[in-house]
Amino acid sequence: MGSQAFQHFKNAQKEFKPPLIANENAYLGDVVSSEKNDPEKPISAGFYRLEKGTPLVYTYHYDEMKIIVEGEFDIKDETGQSVHATPGDVFYFPKGSKITFTTDSYGLGFYCGQRKEGGA
Repeated sequence: MGSQAFQHFKNAQKEFKPPLIANENAYLGDVVSSEKNDPEKPISAGFYRLEKGTPLVYTYHYDEMKIIVEGEFDIKDETGQSVHATPGDVFYFPKGSKITFTTDSYGLGFYCGQRKEGGA
């Protein structure tokens, strides 16, 4: 396999608008995926935005890392763990975890998940 050029997504945090995925206030979209280069073990990365309103309850069917880049989230899991997340906080959500996301204003997170593009 020869060399491949890297990909650059200029100002993605401000320019990329993730599509609505749930309720009236939860948005998620993949910016990039390694699926074409590694279909056996793809990783996909993008942005998740939640606005004030209905909490999002999500069960992960893959491992994911997330860093909070703007705003804030309240994040809980089924074990009772609860965190008020702010910019700079990093999370690991293991496959099978059921997570509840809420916010009093909005939150924006950048994620990287071990899944195919669009597989959230």
